[in-house]
Amino acid sequence: MIATSHPLRTPGEPTNPHRDKLEIMSDITAEQVRHLAGLARIDLSEAEIASLTLELGQIVEAVASVSSVATADVPITSHPIPLVNVYREDVVADVLDTAQVLTQAPEHDGSRFKVSAILGEEQ
Repeated sequence: MIATSHPLRTPGEPTNPHRDKLEIMSDITAEQVRHLAGLARIDLSEAEIASLTLELGQIVEAVASVSSVATADVPITSHPIPLVNVYREDVVADVLDTAQVLTQAPEHDGSRFKVSAILGEEQ
């Protein structure tokens, strides 16, 4: 393997495979945008293709710059502050039986609430 200098890596800097992959992809072409639009079945005008080519290139460059500062000693996080589960334990408690609940219903059929039809539905 031939050692070559990398334009965005300083000598002695460890390689970052994610950044290296992004750097290869950073030259987004109009043809690639046309191809992606075709795969997504999106009809784009030439002006939209030109605009998206520029924007996608900038996005890839921004991700590459963030990836360049990510080091192995920085833990991966999905949220800036630690999150904890706020749910209570699911504990069986005293509950009302069907007969008790139905005593409070305006109408019932002995085992369920009876409600009038909505949205013009027939009964």
